[in-house]
Amino acid sequence: MRIVHSPAEVERKPRAVAIGSFDGVHRGHQAVLAAVVETGLAPMAITFDPHPRIALGNRVDLITTLERRLELIGEAGIETTLVASFDPELQQLPPEAFAERYLTATGVEVVVAGEDFRFGVRRSGDLALLERLGFEVLVAPEVERVSSTSVRAALAEGDMSGAARLLGRPYELDGTVVAGDQRGGTLGYPTANLRLGPDLACPRFGIYAGAALGHRAAVSIGTNPHYGGTERRIEPYLLDFEGDLYGRRLVVELWERLRDEEVFDSEEDLVAQIAVDVEATRRARRPAG
Repeated sequence: MRIVHSPAEVERKPRAVAIGSFDGVHRGHQAVLAAVVETGLAPMAITFDPHPRIALGNRVDLITTLERRLELIGEAGIETTLVASFDPELQQLPPEAFAERYLTATGVEVVVAGEDFRFGVRRSGDLALLERLGFEVLVAPEVERVSSTSVRAALAEGDMSGAARLLGRPYELDGTVVAGDQRGGTLGYPTANLRLGPDLACPRFGIYAGAALGHRAAVSIGTNPHYGGTERRIEPYLLDFEGDLYGRRLVVELWERLRDEEVFDSEEDLVAQIAVDVEATRRARRPAG
């Protein structure tokens, strides 16, 4: 997939487009993207960075990083994605001007969107306006009870099966491995310390089974209460993995929540519980999307 940041980088030719934040690229988004591909025209998506609600000063716990969002859009069959900067100029753009700059100029003939799609300054443009401007509008099929909000609710409960059903794949932690306390290595279970971006959603604290880099992973999310921690840590232990992960991007699937965080009577009890968690991770099954 080709990623561009300006309409001027897009060759003008007959296109179908989907427009949106696509946070999570969940099953509802996937239905829209599939409908774009099915038109037979050159499939394009327009997405925004930062997320419009964040740009307008609201708190949003993002389900995916921009990098992962673009990967998933590409996997859906989109040929070109235009990442539009949601800056003050774009925020004040009338819908007619948005359509001219981003749609007409790139050759868009068909716009695929949900019934409640809005665009332009103060969300003043709608599907009827697009039709008046000469675009063919296809209303994408609704995927009932699937939304970014419902995904966040599942994450808050630690419901990994529920999140996977909404996303069409397991939920993923996507971050960079940084230096940590290196305590896991002394316990016989060396973990990576995964740093997430400040706007990214994080599931309910606890111990999870998942996978990364083709290895199963036992993942601790929380404050390490046994050691009196207060700062959130995300620490995957990749089973049967050897190598240095420092500085690398790491995408970790979460499959199942195993238990709450605990304070143990001794370090020996902690190590014994980690061994139980590792065996549970070996038995865990990847949730169906």
